[in-house]
Amino acid sequence: MARKLSRRVFVKGSVLTAAALTIPSTITRNVLGANDELRAAVVGVNSRGGAHIDGLGRQSGVTVAGICDADVNVLNRTVKNVESKFKKECKGEQDIRKLLDDPSFNIISIATPNHWHSLMAIWAMQAGKDVYCEKPVSHNVWEGRQAVKAARKYKKICQTGTQSRSSRRGIGEAVKFVQDGELGKILYAVGTCYKPRQGIGKLDKPLVIPDHIDYDLWCGPAEKRDLFRPKLHYDWHWDYNTGSGDIGNQGIHQMDIARWFLGEQALSPRIMSIGGRLGYDDAGDTPNTQVAFHAYEKAPLIFEVRGLPKEGLDWKKGMDSYRGSGVGVIVQCEGGHVVIPNYYSASAVDKDGKTIKGWREGDPMTAHVGNFVDCVRSRKREDLNADIEEGHLSSALCHTGNIAHRLGTKMTADQIKDYVKGSPEYTDSYERMADHLGKNGIDIKGKTMTLGPWLEMDGKAETFKNNAAASKLLTREYRKGYEVPDIDRIA
Repeated sequence: MARKLSRRVFVKGSVLTAAALTIPSTITRNVLGANDELRAAVVGVNSRGGAHIDGLGRQSGVTVAGICDADVNVLNRTVKNVESKFKKECKGEQDIRKLLDDPSFNIISIATPNHWHSLMAIWAMQAGKDVYCEKPVSHNVWEGRQAVKAARKYKKICQTGTQSRSSRRGIGEAVKFVQDGELGKILYAVGTCYKPRQGIGKLDKPLVIPDHIDYDLWCGPAEKRDLFRPKLHYDWHWDYNTGSGDIGNQGIHQMDIARWFLGEQALSPRIMSIGGRLGYDDAGDTPNTQVAFHAYEKAPLIFEVRGLPKEGLDWKKGMDSYRGSGVGVIVQCEGGHVVIPNYYSASAVDKDGKTIKGWREGDPMTAHVGNFVDCVRSRKREDLNADIEEGHLSSALCHTGNIAHRLGTKMTADQIKDYVKGSPEYTDSYERMADHLGKNGIDIKGKTMTLGPWLEMDGKAETFKNNAAASKLLTREYRKGYEVPDIDRIA
């Protein structure tokens, strides 16, 4: 049994605790037998963590034996449900460091808000655990790379929660079809995240955080600040302090699929963004409407976010779709295109609009977790379908798109149109976005939308060129006791 420390001692001793964790355990370094039990703990269980519990619980030889959440009410309820479902004792802790101090756990599965992902993953790997980490794997580019370095340094298995990567007979076969040149050269890829996002409201005085939530712990690496939205949970997505907007929430899945087709293994050399938070006034600061452009040399990757409905701000009328993709990807080639409308299927369409081939595989979530567990047993990270580095690269594309937006200036529609006219693909995305906003009654003739600058990047070094403001946003100021470590500086 791990030693029990009070929450007060843990919070005050967080720097010392984090330092102690830089010496990883060896409890999971040996190859495990097929019948050896793996004990898993799931961290962050108010939303996505439920899928982690189910996915791990369905794996042979895996026991969900630990639950962690900063919200005690959520924690206690989930522990009770897990014990009822699996008929086994489950340990509940409010602070992840108490779980990491327990040598009986092999796996830490992370489904917290984004701002905790990298630090928790690194702490867990330093403590000798293998990690399943939800997307995006980071809150910024630098910390995501530190998570990759930690996985390599401590020789841990770290899977990213982009489960479409385990659709091997579905999307994977479509990727092979395109990369084998069956439709000719790739011209561009467009990821779409057209998902309804209504306003989150706004308070005129700070939200009162209930006593059952340890707000200091909940904030962790992020700035601890007053909130002026009515709800703490989930709506953190639309606050840059803790989230990444919809490009890094839902859109990371589609960004990852698009990059998979393009075969790119580095960040894009040039990035820009157009967008805004339009149609309502609320406490969010991330765009609900955005086009991010990643100018890869071989073919551009364009990403479109639309949180408003088809027209009239009428949510009953549903969402837009682009060539069969609502929340999906279009890969345009010389001889036709491929549409990926979900997490598990794809269709190839020729230049005449005829479907010539299709691929489909069942919901890949179970297979994705199974792939992770198999690699935990074999210790072969090369067999992971979504190794932490794949997750880092796709997450970082979302972050750099957001950086371009955050450094932007509000411009008129004519100014923006003139700025993008050199690129037919970007012009098309912008004009369709402008039409979409017009149908919702949003006047963009004045300085309504934000136009981000073109950012130049060394994609391999993951640094911006000659832009101090952009470079600053590659990382963040971490709160004392919650600093993401520079892995290269650890002996």
